[in-house]
Amino acid sequence: MTAVVIPKEKNQRILQTIKSYGKGLMGFIRSKVNSEEDAEDIIQDVWYQFTAIVNSEPIEQTGAWLYRVARNKIIDKHKKKKEELFDNLNDDEEDDTPDFRAMLLTEANTPETEYFRNMFWEQLFLALEELPKEQQQIFIWQELDNIPFQKIAETTGENIQTLVTRKRYAVLHLRKRLKQLYNEINDY
Repeated sequence: MTAVVIPKEKNQRILQTIKSYGKGLMGFIRSKVNSEEDAEDIIQDVWYQFTAIVNSEPIEQTGAWLYRVARNKIIDKHKKKKEELFDNLNDDEEDDTPDFRAMLLTEANTPETEYFRNMFWEQLFLALEELPKEQQQIFIWQELDNIPFQKIAETTGENIQTLVTRKRYAVLHLRKRLKQLYNEINDY
């Protein structure tokens, strides 16, 4: 990111805004994300965007604007995590692996896309329940909660390679199970 040059009077407004909204905004962000690192990244992005906009135009409802930007950044973060999940399920190892990314991350919000998204998540969780608990848990921690293997290994006392292997088995099972759903949707 490039540095933003801020005149002294606007600098005072920025400092006052941070003092007034910083704690509440950070609490809001923390309640919506899974890790402190994500919350810190988002709040930094919000303040950066705020300092950039203060230089170019006035903001009438500062609090509303800050929370709207934070909410958008949180949505972007969740969308990125979903894309990473689909990357794992759509690994190019097999040519006939379904492309859930194209189907589920489309911007179109039609009744059909909402139905397919809901069906996907329902089937994903049903397929997760079919897994042995160790495989299920590592997949959830890694892909849905975004917890790194190192932290999981420290918490559980398991070897990282064991955790990677369990996740691999989970991904293979989920690909197989979700391929059935993909075929049903394409036949629809």
